[in-house]
Amino acid sequence: MTRLILLATFVFSVATSAGAGPFEGFPKLDDAGSGEWWKVAQRRPEGDFRNLMVPRDEVIGFGLYTVSDGVLKLSAQLYPLLPEESREVTLEVNRDGAWENVGTEKVHELGWSALFRIEDWDDAQGVKYRLSHDGGSTYEGFIRKDPVHQDEIVVGLFSCNSNKDRGDRQSVIDNVKRIDPDLLFFAGDQSYDHTQHSAAWLMWGRQFADIIKDRPVIAIPDDHDIGQANIWGEGGKRAESSAGPAGGYYYPVNYVNMVQRCQTSHLPDGFDPTPIQRDISVYYTSLNVGGVDFAIIEDRKWKTGPKGKIPQQGPRPDHIINPDYDPASIDVPGLELLGKRQLDFLNKWGQDWTDTQMKCVLSQTIWSGAAHLHGRDSSRLHADLDNNGWPQAGRQRAVRELQRCLAVHLCGDQHLGTVTKYGIDEFRDGPWAFCGPAVVNSIYSRYWSPIPGSGSNSFDDVPLQWTGDYLDGFENKLTMRAYSNPDESPDYGSGYGIIRFKKSTRDIIFESWPRSASEGSKQFVGWPVKVNQMANDGREPIGYLPTLEFEGDEPPVVQVVAESTGEIIYTLRPNGSFFDPPVYGDDRYTIKIGPDRPDQVYLPGQRVMKKGESSIDVSFD
Repeated sequence: MTRLILLATFVFSVATSAGAGPFEGFPKLDDAGSGEWWKVAQRRPEGDFRNLMVPRDEVIGFGLYTVSDGVLKLSAQLYPLLPEESREVTLEVNRDGAWENVGTEKVHELGWSALFRIEDWDDAQGVKYRLSHDGGSTYEGFIRKDPVHQDEIVVGLFSCNSNKDRGDRQSVIDNVKRIDPDLLFFAGDQSYDHTQHSAAWLMWGRQFADIIKDRPVIAIPDDHDIGQANIWGEGGKRAESSAGPAGGYYYPVNYVNMVQRCQTSHLPDGFDPTPIQRDISVYYTSLNVGGVDFAIIEDRKWKTGPKGKIPQQGPRPDHIINPDYDPASIDVPGLELLGKRQLDFLNKWGQDWTDTQMKCVLSQTIWSGAAHLHGRDSSRLHADLDNNGWPQAGRQRAVRELQRCLAVHLCGDQHLGTVTKYGIDEFRDGPWAFCGPAVVNSIYSRYWSPIPGSGSNSFDDVPLQWTGDYLDGFENKLTMRAYSNPDESPDYGSGYGIIRFKKSTRDIIFESWPRSASEGSKQFVGWPVKVNQMANDGREPIGYLPTLEFEGDEPPVVQVVAESTGEIIYTLRPNGSFFDPPVYGDDRYTIKIGPDRPDQVYLPGQRVMKKGESSIDVSFD
């Protein structure tokens, strides 16, 4: 059934006094989808997005799934149920033309979702699935086979689905269906309704229904999804306000966990599911699709809040307006970005190349300051601590883990589409990052507009004014390759990204599409951008180790370790029958090699030499 989604203007008010309801101290929190929600629905006009009283044979909203390591995880999202209705939902799959019941699960009454976890899943076959509820509601989709035999793996990138537009997303849906991605990544801010997640999440499901039902989806919540202006999670402490600059989570734990459960429970099992403070859940994990391995990171959960920890440099603790401040004054010891747990995860993930040719990290926001003008009045900020260019030391640690495994970075949040290359010690020595444009860019726009003369080494073949090497407001090094400023772009910069991973060449192609794009439309000016996997480590070699010559159909995994420090220089699966391992410092090195992990052959004491000066044959029985 096609539903008309009406544009509604909604002013939020949140009661903070004690009262009845499932969220202690916040009786109005998510009142459209929890507690005695049906009484709230009776007071709402039929077109109000908060009126969740759908026909009772339409209570299943949508489903989301991933398949990883032989495990299917599928979450069923329902509309709120009446007290007398069944709290169970059933999953069936169609094999050989017949529907087979594979499980029945309870519906969680906070968020109205249910999770199916099916082991021994055959990902070499695609099958239809059907969710059903005793009240007569059904929902059908398709679980795709793993596209391991495709040379090109295609990802859709979306974020910032503002409530300023409650209409459909039909132009997006039509063009994305034509492109037919293998994976969809929603990087955050699926909901902008802050205190009404259930209603906004169900509206998101209606808007994107035709593309989420039949392909794997990664959805991760960001600040607006959990009701905050910004998140500096600080490991789960209690925030003093929903603005959040002192760190922590403001709304009750069961609200935060409800949002995370609805959006992420279908993701592969977590690397380490141990909750953080106050029993707030975590979901960081990885997903391999067709030989491209995606690490899914929560890049705000452990991040330090700036208020009270660093000198305030503007009217807000998170905004720096003085270009003459000392960046070292805000990079003080003890500040966190990803936190030790996620850095450990990235380090281990970067060394495991099982069924993998390329690696990619997914997170909420970019790890540098790639915007200058902010907000409705386009005011200039020298630095914005909400992006993850700060804290600088944490940013360096995070970017270096990507460099070690030659992973590209995909993210959203900034509303401004950009392709940048991170610099660590030098310009262009780090990985490439694609920050996708906002699906709706009318609520808070950003612009790349550097001070004239502040950059260098521009790209002569790019039809954009400000490209090349720049220092961001934290003095991190970044190289701007493409951007889509609102006033210079179709649809005021609104749109989405498409990323193509070509395994045979190890090329990665970033596409940035205006929201209204259709067949025959052009991308934003400056796109597409093609980079190579090897460019995600942009250091200049001072020499090489012996040429490795491989036998067999697939090259093994190679790791190079500096013997003086024990530091992993990089781990990768080379492309081809031989590999000249580059090195970047005068040291002795150990080469480690294995079919999927570098754990079977150890070649210590390797010295730096010229390329091709000597060679080593590598084979496995």
